[in-house]
Amino acid sequence: MSAITLQNIKHLTRELIDEIITFRRWLHQNPELSFEEQNTAKYIAAVLGQNSINFREGVAGTGIIASIKGEAGEGRTLALRADIDALPIQENSGLAFSSKNYGVMHACGHDAHTASLLGTGIMLNKLKKSWGGTILLIFQPGEEKHPGGASILLQEGALENPKPDYIIGQHVLPEMESGKLGFRKGICMASADEIYITIKGKGGHAAIPHTLNDTVLASAQLIVSLQQVVSRIAPASIPIVLSFGKIEAKGATNIIPEKVEIAGTLRAMDEKWRAIIKEKIKDITVTTALAYGCSAEIDIKDGYPMVLNNDELTEKVRELAAQYVGRDNVEEMELRMTAEDFGFYTHRFPATFYRFGVKQPNVNTGSLHSPQFNLNEDSLETSAGAMTWIAINLLSD
Repeated sequence: MSAITLQNIKHLTRELIDEIITFRRWLHQNPELSFEEQNTAKYIAAVLGQNSINFREGVAGTGIIASIKGEAGEGRTLALRADIDALPIQENSGLAFSSKNYGVMHACGHDAHTASLLGTGIMLNKLKKSWGGTILLIFQPGEEKHPGGASILLQEGALENPKPDYIIGQHVLPEMESGKLGFRKGICMASADEIYITIKGKGGHAAIPHTLNDTVLASAQLIVSLQQVVSRIAPASIPIVLSFGKIEAKGATNIIPEKVEIAGTLRAMDEKWRAIIKEKIKDITVTTALAYGCSAEIDIKDGYPMVLNNDELTEKVRELAAQYVGRDNVEEMELRMTAEDFGFYTHRFPATFYRFGVKQPNVNTGSLHSPQFNLNEDSLETSAGAMTWIAINLLSD
């Protein structure tokens, strides 16, 4: 075990918390969309440079990977990941440091993830004479947009030299009180695939439907028919969600359009049934369109895989977290049908992805991806400090 004590880390975190909050507020005020994080990357690079931390830019486009080498001997390589992109949401939080970029907001906590990792990196660098091994700090772009910055980063071979023995990520949770951490072994988040369907036919006057193909009716029936994929084809024991959030028919009260565009998402907790369901969606789409005299084009974009936490690593990290925040402040997480491109890492390396609470006392924190989302900045002391404690002890174990 490391000679660095828990109190060392907590004291250092308290010394740095104002700086970490400053990081978060700058990032929150200057959000950038997926794969457009140029100014965000410049800011991260400036902070790393000011703290004499080596880094390389241009990873997966706008990402950065920093490297800190411990001076207490050779050892494992541990990667710590934060996502840096924001969402296309107009902020309505009322914060003094609200987004200056119209229609763009850090509504998913990525500003907190990035600020926390910067704080963790600074602490690890200050303490590097007391631990051995290598820490990689991954500031990853494009988590919110297909195909996911994680997949591009891995395709580029950005984690091949050195190759991590472990990789860890964390994410805010507005339903959990600040100061708490949440863990789950095995599958913890769903896969996510994007579905795009176009129904085509002969359009025309709505008053004489016998002379045309009713693309709107065919599309409506298709959406209803596809619900049987989950309710009647997939086993009830496997969590699967199929939802359609967009249907665009550019007709009018008296015009049936030549095409209707539909878009949706498939979420699954089983890779075998994920593949089966995608084929069933294609079959039902084609046959339903034909039944109405229409044709169908379908494009299912393979998205993020399930987040699969390594059992042994998760248990180690959970135990270290309990040491840092107290056992009463460590919770068991439920399965979530939401998705994360961190899943790509979990299928390549032993990995764990956990949550830190950001709920504010007597304040409506707002939900993730909402214009009102905010977080208790006291949570940054927990997120940065706990990750530092976890990292040093994993390397020293």
